[in-house]
This record gives sequence, C-alpha cells and structure tokens, in this order.
Amino acid sequence: MNLNEIGQVAIALLTQFGLKLIGAILLWIVAQKLIDFGLKLLRRWFRSQQVEPTLINYLINIIAVTFRIVLIVAILGFFGIETTSFAALLAAVGIAIGAAWGGLLANFAAGAFLIVFRPFKVGDFITAAGVTGTVTEIGLFTSSINTPDNVLTIVANNKIFSDNIQNFSANAYRRVDLLVQLHHDVNHNDAIARLKARISQIPNVLDNPAPDVEIITFNLAGPVLAVRPYCNNDHYWQVYFDTNKAIRETFGEAGYPIPEQRYAFSSLSPDGSKPGVSSASLMS
Repeated sequence: MNLNEIGQVAIALLTQFGLKLIGAILLWIVAQKLIDFGLKLLRRWFRSQQVEPTLINYLINIIAVTFRIVLIVAILGFFGIETTSFAALLAAVGIAIGAAWGGLLANFAAGAFLIVFRPFKVGDFITAAGVTGTVTEIGLFTSSINTPDNVLTIVANNKIFSDNIQNFSANAYRRVDLLVQLHHDVNHNDAIARLKARISQIPNVLDNPAPDVEIITFNLAGPVLAVRPYCNNDHYWQVYFDTNKAIRETFGEAGYPIPEQRYAFSSLSPDGSKPGVSSASLMS
C-alpha cells in the first residue's frame, strides 16, 4: 500500500469519525433540548396536580439524571463503543459508592419519605431529633430548622425520620400550660373565677375552647391551680407571657397572701415532757 492509498484511507476514516462526532454533538444538543423541554412540561404537570414543591424537585432531578445517563450510553453506542461493559462498570461504581456513602443514601431515602408522608412542611413549628423550631428547608440529605433563639440548625433527614416528630402547627390551636400556687387561706373558687375572667381578656386567647383553670394538686403551701389558655401556635409565647402577667396582677389586686409552706414537728420541753404539735411557717 503506497502513501496515496494510506492518505485516502486516513482521510476516509477521519471523515467518518468527524461526521460521527458532528452527529454526536448534534444528537447531544437536540436531546438536551428535548430533555429540558420534557422536564418543563413534567414540572408544569406536577404543579397542576398540587404536588409538594420539594417532591417535584426530587423527581425532576432523578428523571433528569436518568435521561442524561441514557443519552451518554446512546452516544457511546453511536461511536461503536461496547455499552454493556460500560453499563456493568457504571453499576459496579454505583454499588461501591452506595456502600461507601450508605449514610448519605439513608438520609436521601429519609428525605424522600419525609416528602411523601409529609409529617411536616416548610414553615411548621416542630420538635424533631431533639431540635425545636421552625422548618425553613427540607433538603435532599438534611433539613434546616430555625430555633426560637434564632439559631439555624441543620439536621440529618435520617435522624429526623427515625425519631419522634412533634408538629405544633398541624392543629388549629395549642394549649399553654402554667401552674399557680395558692395560699392555704385563699378561696380557690374566687381565685379560679378571677383568673378565668382576666385570662379571657388576653389578646389571641381562644373562646372555644375556653381557658381551663382548675385545682390540679396540693402541696405543703396549699392548692395548686392548672392555668391553661388556648391559642394559635403563632401566638403561643405572647399568650404564655401575658398569662403570667395576668396571674401576678390578678392576685395582687385581690390582695392574696404570699403562699407559704406549713409543716408539723414535735419537740421535748426542758423538763422532758412532750408539749404536742406546733406549726411553723416558711415563706416559699
């Protein structure tokens, strides 16, 4: 074979390779456009079905990655590269990554379950994995919770999903729980009536259900009242603090004595006789 023939073969091969390369580039561009267009239509359809936005992002990302992997395999096949070996290699790499990143995959799966089962959503006030606050983001692997003292806390999704979750925003209202100590000499019915009337006037306290004020227990200082107004979760701390103020002001205006502990003790007189039982009071 002379140089002319070698040159002609080389030109033919380069031409064939160039045409395939141009075809592969055109295939990549056109396929990318079609994938993007299809994903936009799919996203629009999910939104029309009122699907959770975070779940939409999950699904769109998974579908996009899958389509692009299929496209790469198709282009490699177009060039005559054996794709079965590539697919086996890709599967092996996936298994290796899965074994090495088991924790990340567990967090990813937990995040998907959080989106599907929806124990809470962005904006809810929750307690999960030992963290209490407002949910600001539900991500692929972690969720962000802003605590009441304005500290952004990042929590792994798997830790949230494997623990108990309290969603304070799920119900229309919640209860504020406070305890009030009464003096032995205070008429508890009078105290209950005064507190119910005063607490009902606090802004954002609900009329239905009405505030509960009842005796919950007794101790050495006297009866203890459970004071329980109800309010929307957004007004919890305002009602909590205002109720404390109302208790203090109500008892002050009524002139109730300060609660004190009373206990019994026995002692011997100097002559050895037992005088009996006397009482002593200590300010609480």
